[in-house]
Amino acid sequence: MSKKIFHMKIKRIFCGALAVGMLLGQTSSVLAEAVSSPTPTPNPHTEYYAQAADTDSIEGWPTGPQIEAQSAVLMDLNSEAILYSKNADTQLYPASITKLLTCLLGCENLDTSAQITLSQQAAYGIEAGSSTIYGDAGEVFTVEQALMGLMLESANEMALAIGEEVSGSVKKFVELMNARAQQLGCTNTHFNNPNGLPDETHVTTANDMAKIAKAAWQNATCRKFFTTDLYEIPPTNVFTETRYLLNHHKMMAGRDYAYDGVLGGKTGYTDAAGATLVTYAKRGNMLLVAVVMNSVNGAWSDTKSLLDYGFDNFERQRIKVSMNPVPKENLPSEQYLLNNCGNTYPFYYTKNIYVTVPIGTDVKTLTRKQRVLSNAVGPLRLKSKYYFNGQMVGWGMQYERSILANLLTVPGA
Repeated sequence: MSKKIFHMKIKRIFCGALAVGMLLGQTSSVLAEAVSSPTPTPNPHTEYYAQAADTDSIEGWPTGPQIEAQSAVLMDLNSEAILYSKNADTQLYPASITKLLTCLLGCENLDTSAQITLSQQAAYGIEAGSSTIYGDAGEVFTVEQALMGLMLESANEMALAIGEEVSGSVKKFVELMNARAQQLGCTNTHFNNPNGLPDETHVTTANDMAKIAKAAWQNATCRKFFTTDLYEIPPTNVFTETRYLLNHHKMMAGRDYAYDGVLGGKTGYTDAAGATLVTYAKRGNMLLVAVVMNSVNGAWSDTKSLLDYGFDNFERQRIKVSMNPVPKENLPSEQYLLNNCGNTYPFYYTKNIYVTVPIGTDVKTLTRKQRVLSNAVGPLRLKSKYYFNGQMVGWGMQYERSILANLLTVPGA
């Protein structure tokens, strides 16, 4: 028996015991105990604890909580409003929350029912002692199993295997990661591996991670990999025992620091990065994501403080939109095609617009900024953003109802 397989057997026993404990933990008594358990707080506080949130400077905005983390963001995923921000554009090491993007790219580019065979480099190309499910060279997994190992057990060998499967090599996959991050609007991110293991050039920000977290949530396939509690990988062609995978996010129901509404997320830790954590939570019609970087004790206490702040101080409100025409300057050729309709187009909404604002806000006092977006095919688009004393709190899209657009709907036109 190889040393790697021996270690896998030891881990299997441990994981099996945890799985049984987790299933028993679904009883109401254990759940109640978990909910009441306080999150750990360091003593003394970190040097960042006394630092005020950047969002505290917004006039009329609720004062944010003090947290131990160097950097954090709290975003409403529906409106994209940033409710809390602290050093949000400071480049830091992300550790394993990197795997949110690795998982997203796996879901965007692979069939989850397809098979992956671990290469020698994937199986043994990770640091000794780092997170793993002890996948061995030549061992065959489905893509789904690999992604579950990646997100639940933070298996670093699975990150390498997924990168190789998507792009042919880890190097090319990293190029894809950076290109995708840029597409998502990340401006201060550079990834240099798919798992987040220590690397001086592997950095991101809380703001950029919030954008990645939003994209991961919006992909329904990707979402299931970080919201699953327990997953089993049956015996493979190499290992003869069942692997039990447990989600390491301790704020999910029945866990040590369970928090009402938490749906899942991704943990991370290295000595260089400190504790990093991405957490999704929903209450009522508000869906929040908290990103915490360079914190302590798993970042559970910081995340609880941020979620409490978001749910207790903000609400989602609907904007009553105006259908008044919006000025848009046309080229002479466009005016000819549109039968000299002039420079005013009416736009219409395809769905309601909501904003996330401090509780009790009169949305009539919000400032609106509008911009016409070009469209290679189809009607023009008008993007409207809404601001609370300079802070963006929601946006919506309107589409042109022009003479030309109407003509396109007339049979024979």
